[in-house]
Amino acid sequence: MGITDHLTLAAISLKSLPEQFVNGLLLGSIYALIALGYTMVYGVLKLINFAHGEVYMLGAYIALFASYLLGFTPAATIGQDPKQVVAPAMMAMIGIVLLVIGIALFLASLKVEKIPDYVKGIGGLLSVVGLLFFLVSEAQPQALNLVIMLVSSMLVCALVGVVIERFAYRPMRSHSRIASLITAIGVSLLLQYGGALFLPNSPPPSISEKVNPYRESVTMHIVPGPPELEQQVKAAEGPYLETKKQFDAYVARTHETEFSLSHEGEVIHDAAQKAASTYNDAKRKADTAGVSVTVQSNRILMLGIVILLMAGLTYLVMYTSAGRAMRAVSHDFDSASLMGINVNSIVTFTFVIGSSLAGAGAMMIATFQGTPLTTFYGLLPGVKAFVAAVLGGIGNIPGAVLGGILMGVAETMVVWAGYSDYKDAIAFVILIVVLLFKPGGLLGSSKVEKV
Repeated sequence: MGITDHLTLAAISLKSLPEQFVNGLLLGSIYALIALGYTMVYGVLKLINFAHGEVYMLGAYIALFASYLLGFTPAATIGQDPKQVVAPAMMAMIGIVLLVIGIALFLASLKVEKIPDYVKGIGGLLSVVGLLFFLVSEAQPQALNLVIMLVSSMLVCALVGVVIERFAYRPMRSHSRIASLITAIGVSLLLQYGGALFLPNSPPPSISEKVNPYRESVTMHIVPGPPELEQQVKAAEGPYLETKKQFDAYVARTHETEFSLSHEGEVIHDAAQKAASTYNDAKRKADTAGVSVTVQSNRILMLGIVILLMAGLTYLVMYTSAGRAMRAVSHDFDSASLMGINVNSIVTFTFVIGSSLAGAGAMMIATFQGTPLTTFYGLLPGVKAFVAAVLGGIGNIPGAVLGGILMGVAETMVVWAGYSDYKDAIAFVILIVVLLFKPGGLLGSSKVEKV
């Protein structure tokens, strides 16, 4: 390989750097969601919840089972999209009912002093879910399946978090830290190996890509290519879309598949393939001539959901009575109890929030990436999220977000540099470096605490 070839490869590699950086931000946002569960539990209980990765795994399986109930089973007919099981009108009605109930509970909790504070939280949650159902059913009915899967994963993971806290961690609260730590490891192993007895594990199942209507890619040009190449793309786009539409209509009319076409179907299929090849070649030339970032629409959607969840968490922690109680318990467990705060309820609430965020992240990754599921599905993401929490400062919520983003960017940079085999090892390298030079994390304190 000559010098010119090396320079060309270097130029192509640098052109892909912005895209890899964006991918790192998107991946890091998921790590941040999981890391928030670690850091919130540690902030309140001073306990590292090693079973959090398994809660993430269960969230992915719940999304899988929800997709089965919606009709996206492995036995679904090849070449045909499943029918919408939940009608948009029905979902809009459910959303209105939940919204009315949520607002009623919220207003009642403000006027009646005897109603517990958590009723206000339930009312707010029902209001948000109801509004979400209504808006999606009206504006994006094709996303209803995704909303149902997301809410299912969050609710079930929240319930799992409550069960783990109540029956595993609460009885150990008066014991030593090391006893609680061993309990957490035991719960993790129980969910990994015990789950294999009940969950589909071999062969590993995966969520059908048909459940995701946002599979198209979006290209953002940072430095546009030559105008003539852009004109070639526009000229090839029309025939590509037209022939694709003709082939889709033919398949829907005749119920043939791509592997069993008649002569007429083969002619239409060949024309569609030729137009697609011409369009892709023109698009590839235009993209490589400039600097662009190509991201799938589902990843943009995923980032939007993560931002909304983090904004909701920030509001909850900083501007609500439950958030103030959480901060009080985190600051001093005994003093908060003496001030009238129900410590057990706050600890349970913390597990609910952290576990539901893990469920949301698991649903999005398992659905949008279509990765095969096993009962060890949450092992590596859990470890990376734990490292992200340590990197940002364990017990620090902004630190968990920062650590998750840095972890995602570091992983994608390793892949960009050509060392994809070592992308999982970077988490442990970062952990060692942080523990050596800044044990408290980037935004955490350097206070020494015994386990």
